[in-house]
Amino acid sequence: MPPSLPFDSPYPVFLAPMAGITDLPYRTLVASFGAGLVVSEMVACHELLCRRPGTREKAELGLGIQGTAVQIAGREAEPMAEAARMIEARGARIIDINMGCPAKKVTQGASGSALMKTPDHALRLIEAVVGAVKVPVTLKTRLGWDDTMLNATEIAVRAEAAGIQMITIHGRTRCQFYKGHANWRAIREIKDAVQIPVIANGDIVSTATARTALEDAGADGVMIGRGAQGKPWLLAQIAHDIFGTPAPTIPFGAAFTDMVAGHYAAMLRFYGKTLGHRVARKHLGWYMDTCGTPADLRRAVLTAKTVPQTQALIAQAMQGDADMVAAA
Repeated sequence: MPPSLPFDSPYPVFLAPMAGITDLPYRTLVASFGAGLVVSEMVACHELLCRRPGTREKAELGLGIQGTAVQIAGREAEPMAEAARMIEARGARIIDINMGCPAKKVTQGASGSALMKTPDHALRLIEAVVGAVKVPVTLKTRLGWDDTMLNATEIAVRAEAAGIQMITIHGRTRCQFYKGHANWRAIREIKDAVQIPVIANGDIVSTATARTALEDAGADGVMIGRGAQGKPWLLAQIAHDIFGTPAPTIPFGAAFTDMVAGHYAAMLRFYGKTLGHRVARKHLGWYMDTCGTPADLRRAVLTAKTVPQTQALIAQAMQGDADMVAAA
C-alpha cells in the first residue's frame, strides 16, 4: 500500500516549480485542465521578508487555492521560518523547501542544491520551517551535489525524521544541471529508505516517460516541469492515461488560439501591460513550437512591440496543425 499524500490530491501528477515560468497565470491554466498539485516558482525568503521589488509577483501565489504549494529557498533558519509563517498566514496550504535549484546565483548564496553539501545545516533549516507552521512541509532536491556526493538518501531519511511529509527527487546531481538523462533508477534507493511519498522528477515529458519513471524509481508519483511548456494539458493527459482520471479536452484550432490569447491576457493583467508583454514571449514561443508556426510568423510574434500587434498575430500564429498539437 503506497503512502498517502500529505494533502488532498486527486492523483500524483504534479507541476514542478520553474523560475520565471510557474507564476500564477500559468499555474491557473495548468490547474484548469487538471493537476494533482501545482508549485509556485521559487521565492527567496530574504527577498520576501525585505519586500524586494518584483517579489510581489512571485509571492502572488494563489494562496488558499486547493492543490497549490509555495516553494521557498534560503540559507538561514530564522528567515526561512519567518517567511514560512508569513506565507501560511496568507493562506498557503503546502510549503515546499528548495534544495534542488542548480543555478549558480542560487548555489553561490549557499542555498538551493548547495545545501546538499552541508546536510547538518540543511536539516536545521528543515527543522526550523517544519516547527514554524502547521501546514504540510515538503522537500525538493537532487541525487546529490556531484557523483562523489550522492547523499539524497541520507538527507531524505533525516528530513522524514524532522517532519518532512513528501520528497521530490530530480534524478540528476547539481553538477549535471540538465545535461544527460535523469537517473530514475537511482531514486529507488531513496524510496526504499523512507515511509513518506517519493515523487520522481526530471525528463518526464509524456505518458511513456512517466510510466518508466514510476517503474524505475518505484515512486509514488511524478513531477513534470519543462515537458509541460506549451502543453498545459499534459499533466491531466498523463493522469488520465496512468490513473484513469477524466481525459482533458485538448484544444485544437480556434480553441487553441483562444487558450493562448487568454493566457496572454491573464499575464497582462497580472504583471501590467509592459512587463506582461515581455514575460509572455517565452510562453508564446512554446505554444508556437507545439502548433508548428512558420518561422517568419514566429519571428513576428516574438518581436512585436505592442500588445495590439501581438494579439493580432496570435490569431494567425496559433492556427497550426491539429496533428502536431495532438502529438505534442
